[in-house]
Amino acid sequence: MTENGKTLKKIPNIIIEPPGPKSRSWHERAVRHMRGYSNQVKQFPVVWESGHENTMTDVDGNTYIDFSAGIYCNSTGHCHPKVAEKIKQYADKLMNCHDFTTPVKTLFLEKLASLLPGSINGIQLYCGGSEAVEAALRAVRVIKGGKYEMFSFWGDWHGKTMASMSLSSLGNEAFGPRAAGCHLSPVPNCFRCPFKLKYPSCSLVCMDILEGTIDNEGTGMQAAMVMELIQGYSGTVTYPDEVYKRVEDICRKRDMLLVVDEILTGMGRTGKMFCCEHFGLVPDVITLGKGVGGGFPVSAFAVKEEHAWALEKASASTTYGGNPIACAAGLATLEVIEEERILDNVNTVGEYLKGRLSELKEAHTIVGDVRGRGLLLAIDLVKEKGSNEAFADAGKMVYEKAFAKGLAWIPAGNILRLAPPLTMTEELAGKAIDIIDEAISETEKHYGIN
Repeated sequence: MTENGKTLKKIPNIIIEPPGPKSRSWHERAVRHMRGYSNQVKQFPVVWESGHENTMTDVDGNTYIDFSAGIYCNSTGHCHPKVAEKIKQYADKLMNCHDFTTPVKTLFLEKLASLLPGSINGIQLYCGGSEAVEAALRAVRVIKGGKYEMFSFWGDWHGKTMASMSLSSLGNEAFGPRAAGCHLSPVPNCFRCPFKLKYPSCSLVCMDILEGTIDNEGTGMQAAMVMELIQGYSGTVTYPDEVYKRVEDICRKRDMLLVVDEILTGMGRTGKMFCCEHFGLVPDVITLGKGVGGGFPVSAFAVKEEHAWALEKASASTTYGGNPIACAAGLATLEVIEEERILDNVNTVGEYLKGRLSELKEAHTIVGDVRGRGLLLAIDLVKEKGSNEAFADAGKMVYEKAFAKGLAWIPAGNILRLAPPLTMTEELAGKAIDIIDEAISETEKHYGIN
């Protein structure tokens, strides 16, 4: 069995200590001009040459197991032949025609609509996630007759444009002030409960607080609750299943819309096409992105049929959204997910990984929590067993040690995020966990922890 022209026995294949000399040279040239890199790059500045299926190769010739999927984007693996061929076809044929209809756009919209939950079928297309969220919030204001107050949870991350960022947990002075009418409520994060309570004896007091936030922070202009079903940026934070029904009831009771941000969780990442399907949840508005285009920039938002009229009033079109190349990538990606039964693979490999992660939790003192669904998983490092005190320095060390051994993945302080392509094999997944296990052991030894 081969991957990227190499036998699986030779993957990962580190031939020179990374970041190697070519990586350092290229990166040093780039940073003379490019600023504002993510911590992922700052901590381990390898320079990529190519990717194939579930692996990536840097300019020094090192091949890594990919557990980041281009920050959740490469859903069908790197350069899937069907997706790549469709992109090539339209790159030679038609690149952009504003928002005019093309046959490939029609086919993509029909395929996407057939997969969306419930009566959601009013769609508009964009390039990035923030853009889709921003447009969705604009549509909400139209649907609700000008009401503009939106609510989300602490730790949510919806984007880096004004309104989307205002519904996210802010990092520093560059992110404020919030847009008018944007409010956040304590998050139902049971591992780090804001109220230091335990579920289920807490009776989900956080949901009572959410109701209070909406009623007391709102000024009669309450329009929608906007939520990530699993928080991504904050470390794959999952909630008790009953939270979703409570949120839905809170919205319905107040005649508010429910907007679910599935930019990260959608397109099969959690084992169903959309994460909301796990909970029998049909939102009023859904945002999509990341894995929709198999790595090519494609995003969208969609609304229930009864609200589709609002897109006509919300100035929904964009310059690049829905361009032929993007639609070709999106259509090919959705076809691959169906034809290759990708969801079956997500569930099979996801269950295998959860089992291996549970073993890591039992074996290591600093592993405080492992969580997630499907191939959206995380390891949460703590300073001592039984506590939830974040161990960010250990997270940095584990990330870098594992990367040096051939695992390309995603850091978030004390939380290490695992998000491989949805095509990840069990064999490569097992090798990835072996690398993580070794990196955690070396880190515990460094800190004198048994």
